[in-house]
Amino acid sequence: MQVTYWLENAWLGTHAEPGIALTVADDRIAEVRTGVERPPAGAAVLRGLTLPGLANAHSHAFHRALRGTAQIGSEAGGQAPAGGRLSAPTSFWSWRDVMYGVAQALDPDSYFTLARAVYAEMALAGITCVGEFHYLHHQGDGTPYGNPNAMGEALIAAAGEAGIRITLLDAAYLHGGFTRTSYRPLEGPQLRFGDGTADRWYDRWSQLKGEGHAKIGAAVHSVRAFSDRDGYRVFAERTAEVPTHVHLSEQTAENDACLALHGRTPTRLLADSGFWQRNTTAVHATHLTAGDTALLGAAGSTVCMCPTTERDLADGIGPAPQLRRAGCPMSLGSDSHAVIDLFEEARAVELNERLRARTRGHWTAAQLLRAATEDGHASLGWPDAGKLEAGALADFTTIALDSVRTAGPPARLAGETAVFAATAADVRHTVVGGRQIVRDGQHQSVQDVPAALADAIGALRD
Repeated sequence: MQVTYWLENAWLGTHAEPGIALTVADDRIAEVRTGVERPPAGAAVLRGLTLPGLANAHSHAFHRALRGTAQIGSEAGGQAPAGGRLSAPTSFWSWRDVMYGVAQALDPDSYFTLARAVYAEMALAGITCVGEFHYLHHQGDGTPYGNPNAMGEALIAAAGEAGIRITLLDAAYLHGGFTRTSYRPLEGPQLRFGDGTADRWYDRWSQLKGEGHAKIGAAVHSVRAFSDRDGYRVFAERTAEVPTHVHLSEQTAENDACLALHGRTPTRLLADSGFWQRNTTAVHATHLTAGDTALLGAAGSTVCMCPTTERDLADGIGPAPQLRRAGCPMSLGSDSHAVIDLFEEARAVELNERLRARTRGHWTAAQLLRAATEDGHASLGWPDAGKLEAGALADFTTIALDSVRTAGPPARLAGETAVFAATAADVRHTVVGGRQIVRDGQHQSVQDVPAALADAIGALRD
């Protein structure tokens, strides 16, 4: 397949350039020509600002079922999607209990249906690749399905039908948390997360296979769910060739318990086992010491920040500028999907820092767009995506520059407009592998995405 797209304006990594003819051969960009003032004959015309496809580097697809319910309390009559009244979750830990209820309601079929709708919503938001941090492995009582990877394969299939790429970050989750003295066993809803031992996790994980649109990565859920006795070093050796992610220091309680039990921060505990490498990504990294930041920077590990979730759960504000100065690339994720909007995630990194520091100008639009595109894809094992250049995967998205949010600024400032004014609602087109997945704001295979979401989430209440 060969097709030419004419881009009214395109983001070329450092600036917006008008009049770009971009030729796609098979699923890659074959040629990028600048200074093309008019659409060539037969070209598909994309008006507005075309960006490299956005990478959502941290997703829990099933959390989408919590939107609009876990933010309210029982006095408002809120109902958990899996049934039962909410008890006004006031912290990460009480919110987690509500989340477990949704996890218990899913099976491979219902998870496929929900994830297909969620990934279609992502495509409408300009996301062309998702990193799915996956730990709903088994049946509710912890018994494996006949196909032990049925849940993960459902997610891969869902992304394929929604038209986006996926890196399945299959997570080892062996313990139910820790105290200042010991690790707790998995219990209740957590039973379906665990494989029993690190070796059994590895045996199951090794059976997963990537496809054209899918790569297989790995994850340690957190230092709460995987211990030094389970073998961080062996885990790192086994997963050295794939993207590997971990929730890190999202909560101060995790840090306090880790210090009491191990005498080290979570970052140091992992560093002492050789966990941090260029293929690893620390998710959240909200509560770090200066020494933690230096360790991550020295390893060249990526940090994935999820500002809309971190503020929704009252987690805190991570040290993004310090991590950048230390040498850590940054990626972005929508995590709990309180919203799915990578433009909001990007600007929140800067705006949060303004609130904390009471000064402006910590990040440029170019730096934030790189986090949302090129660096995000690299953290998911797609280094040939996230840029508009010859040889790259032909994944890109176009936002309107004439909406009520984006109208007014000159086209030369379109990058700044995208970061500081646009929202997911401004996405008009999304192209993956050269094929239009979203055209004029309409998903081409999931015809009614809101209805698909409503039906999938509603089914979990029945």
